[in-house]
Amino acid sequence: MSAFSTTGADLITERLVLRPWPTGELTAVRLGDRTPGWAPDFPAEGDRVIAGVLADHPGLLGPYGHRQIAERASGLVVGSIGLFWPPLDGVVEIGYGMVPSRRGQGYATEATRALVAFALTAPEVKAVRATTELTNPASIRVLEKAGLRRVGGDSATAEFRNIE
Repeated sequence: MSAFSTTGADLITERLVLRPWPTGELTAVRLGDRTPGWAPDFPAEGDRVIAGVLADHPGLLGPYGHRQIAERASGLVVGSIGLFWPPLDGVVEIGYGMVPSRRGQGYATEATRALVAFALTAPEVKAVRATTELTNPASIRVLEKAGLRRVGGDSATAEFRNIE
């Protein structure tokens, strides 16, 4: 299978489904409610933050926007990933998070690889970037394994971009 295939609005990878956030689940995350179909440790703190951002900026939910990451085998939501749309000068930023119980299984890399490939299908996107803290070596490895390369940063962060 390539990095992804599509079924409707969903992006399908070998082990994951990247699907648009249902409005009711965004509301549940913001209110602290539990919804069936979530991993026991979903939402993580980053998911709560992004749910608030999405409530304030619903345009980030479009076809190139934020998505839930669900395991194909269990159907459980285990994280979220998204593009900060619209692109600026042809560059769009990607961000992601995975619940602790699913870290170290390659899910974040698989999801990132698929969403980068999907972003590059948009005519207005020439590059995908990501920024992570240097104190987060797991995220640095995810970005490198997903095919992004470090292109800059500062004393606290590293910036990555896809290199064609």
